[in-house]
Amino acid sequence: MGSFSMEDFVGNGSLKAIFPKILENDWDDVPTLKLMNTEDMNALNITQEQKDALEIRSYLHDRALMQYADQMEASGKCLPELLNLSMGDLSAQFGMKRGHIARFMDRTSPYGIDTFPASTSLTQRRQISGPTRNNSIYKAQTSSINSKRIPSMTRSAGKTRVPYDISIEQSIADFKIKDGYVFKGIVASMPAEPRACGCIQPPPVVDNVTPLSAVESISVQKLTPKYKVGMERLVKTKTPPMKASELWHDKTALLLCLRRPGCIMCRAEAHQLYSKKPIFDSLGVQLFAVIHEYIESEVKDFWPHYWGGVVVYDRGMEFFKALGGGKLLKDKFITGFLLNPQARANYKKAKATGMEHNFKGEGEIKGGLFIVGRGKTGIAYQFIERNFGDWAPLPEVLEICSRLQNQQSQSESVKL
Repeated sequence: MGSFSMEDFVGNGSLKAIFPKILENDWDDVPTLKLMNTEDMNALNITQEQKDALEIRSYLHDRALMQYADQMEASGKCLPELLNLSMGDLSAQFGMKRGHIARFMDRTSPYGIDTFPASTSLTQRRQISGPTRNNSIYKAQTSSINSKRIPSMTRSAGKTRVPYDISIEQSIADFKIKDGYVFKGIVASMPAEPRACGCIQPPPVVDNVTPLSAVESISVQKLTPKYKVGMERLVKTKTPPMKASELWHDKTALLLCLRRPGCIMCRAEAHQLYSKKPIFDSLGVQLFAVIHEYIESEVKDFWPHYWGGVVVYDRGMEFFKALGGGKLLKDKFITGFLLNPQARANYKKAKATGMEHNFKGEGEIKGGLFIVGRGKTGIAYQFIERNFGDWAPLPEVLEICSRLQNQQSQSESVKL
């Protein structure tokens, strides 16, 4: 499982010694730390051993294989050397299971979920060859992503980050949707297909985007803060309820409405979205996970392992009702999952991540995703989970966030 806890990512190896320095220089979340390039490492005087450790851990994190990180780092081998080991050696030296070996050796895709655009990192990962340290393409790929997709995160005086530069635009362009693309979001959606040869009809499709007035007064409660190392979980202090409009008062908000924090399909979707945190940061988008049932142990298991953003509790299930046009979208296990090929395919895809999961809590209420513009801008995008495990396509999400940023920039320019 690729945890977003910095402590889990750093582990007990050589990176632990420079952990305070990493935090001091604002490398304080896993998605950003994984993008550290050679220039950034040299600025921190990171040793070759520590560079190798970061490379290994980033690769394992992509494939949800962090349970082997300490052992692999302690072996003294760099990533290309590890990738050239045989299946027998991986099993004998690290006790790696057969399925995990296949995932480790698959350099084309991180555990079945597209973490980066195919035009950048995935194509370069296929080029890994040779056991020498100087020929480590995964390391070069990380550097290339910084220069091609994410800006070099060098630091200025006062230990603050230099603002994202034009290279982030290339990152968003890699996800750019083409002309003629039909959005899967509710703004232009197609009805779900009948199940069991037409004998079972799917839940009705809602045709209209929810008006802002239907959600801005919803009462929510923050259960966790945005993840920072050593941050106290808010579930212990029980923060008072607040109006949902406060979530997007100053910045665009992405709200991921989850059926269950323990559901493997929900965890996989949350993990994929949060892995793009550097891109969302550059677009001025805050990330929120919304749950409709408060089970403290489930919140603690979910945050920050699968999601490092804020988690809010919607006691009245109002966001979930808004997804269904005013009423909850629900489906039964038998008709909605067992007799639904698409839901079973979604489960299989999420299962391939190797993430842990459970069956605690209510699981029949459908979730989805909202993108709400800053202030009174309104709901720019809405996606509903028609089949269990449906995800809002990432290119659509980033396209809408990019459009909102451009609109806000133009509006501010006019005011000036």
